[in-house]
Amino acid sequence: MRSTFDLSTLRVDVRGSLALIGKITKYLSVPLAIPLVFALYEGVDVLPFAVTLVLVVVVGAPLERISPDTDPGPREGYLIVALTWLILPVVGAIPFVLAGNGVIADPVNALFESMSGTTTTGATVIVDFDVHSRPIMLWRSLIQWIGGLSILVIAVAVLSELSVGGAQLMETETATTSIRKLTPRIEGTARLLGTLYLGLTATVVVGLFALNVVGLAPEMTLFDAVNHAFTGISTSGFSPRADSIAAFSPVAQWAVIPVMFVGATNFVIIYRVIRGRYDAPLRSEEFRVYVGLVAFLSLLLAALLAVDPQQQYSIEEMLRHATFQVVSILTTTGYASANFDLWSPSAKNVLFLCMFFGGMVGSTTCSIKVLRWLIIVKSLRRDIFTAVHPSAVRPVRLDGGIVSEDSIRQMYAYTMLNLVIFACATVFIIADAARVGLALTELEALGASAATFLNIGPGFGLAGPFGSYVEFPATTKMVMVVLMWVGRIEVIPVLVLLTRTYWRD
Repeated sequence: MRSTFDLSTLRVDVRGSLALIGKITKYLSVPLAIPLVFALYEGVDVLPFAVTLVLVVVVGAPLERISPDTDPGPREGYLIVALTWLILPVVGAIPFVLAGNGVIADPVNALFESMSGTTTTGATVIVDFDVHSRPIMLWRSLIQWIGGLSILVIAVAVLSELSVGGAQLMETETATTSIRKLTPRIEGTARLLGTLYLGLTATVVVGLFALNVVGLAPEMTLFDAVNHAFTGISTSGFSPRADSIAAFSPVAQWAVIPVMFVGATNFVIIYRVIRGRYDAPLRSEEFRVYVGLVAFLSLLLAALLAVDPQQQYSIEEMLRHATFQVVSILTTTGYASANFDLWSPSAKNVLFLCMFFGGMVGSTTCSIKVLRWLIIVKSLRRDIFTAVHPSAVRPVRLDGGIVSEDSIRQMYAYTMLNLVIFACATVFIIADAARVGLALTELEALGASAATFLNIGPGFGLAGPFGSYVEFPATTKMVMVVLMWVGRIEVIPVLVLLTRTYWRD
């Protein structure tokens, strides 16, 4: 009798998928060379990066040589997406463990930090920033930069021979098909996205360091500028400073706001603006709603800070901190310009609400995203109208086009699924904390659940803007690792992999 685990009985080309994963793993040696060279320059231990670089080549090269059984297609795309976002965090954690410094020398903490980085979450367990070398901190930022977009670009470039599989990967990550239409071939799209991403990052580095040169942000060294460019344009939020962006001048804080905003903007719109189509943002209904949300919530938060007797901010400080934190949380970046954990309950609840929006599709942001909420609201308005006028035919429209009913149902289902997972995760976090005697408030548990599953980063209390997740039980941190992974790849690929029909039918 043929074994149940015989690969020949599967409808998924596991061999071909592993070959492509091997190629991706091998190519991770390129970003690893950056902190390796920097460690040589700094005169610090190069072993963590050298060993990891050799390891990814030794593991990736043999896998790459596996002969595929068939031409990979959409099924393999799901598997490759899920495995890619597992391989990268594991590789990212190895230098932390080998360096042997601080809390991230512990494998569980190292995996948490690396998964948080590669999924662009920005939740950290580090409490001892000063014990880590600058190359380790650079690697920590670099894996966020990779996670933001370049790992997607690498994967699409590797899948360039797949007209369907590669497109499936792109659609899974961005939830939009418009990026695929930028160029006729998907490898051209990957190259274009990579160039645009790199160009935006370089622009941010120059802009932030220029503040230092002209004396407006003397704390913003070139090292800081590079790290915050990596984690800002990828809407990730790691900072080499314990005080995050609060360590820098007000001018620098204002300057970081548009970086986060652009990182959460659809890259198709950015590309079209660069090509001279300056009306592209205004023609996008999603962009207009995105801007409106940021403006409304920033003004609302500023008003709440103004009436809070515990906060003695000037008008400029009030507007700066309100705008900064709304943009930071809504775009899922997670930087902090102030300790918002000390703000009033109403102010903190506004920030908690921001966690569920996210930026635009086709960007580096996470969470549910503005487009889904826009279509849900439009659909709800349509349903109310047709309840009053049963014979009316009123399709949901977006940017002049009609949104299919299948797409609307998918938006509802995805959003509801996110809310259910968030609620279940909250219950687990509270129960597991109680098991080890860790006192958590309800807002702390809600914030930690949303911050990890929706890839926000900071929450409240222990996991606040200047806090750390290190005190959570190891079991909770491992569940959070899974939450960050599932949240980054938008749930569906994981659920697909768990079905028998995916593997057999």
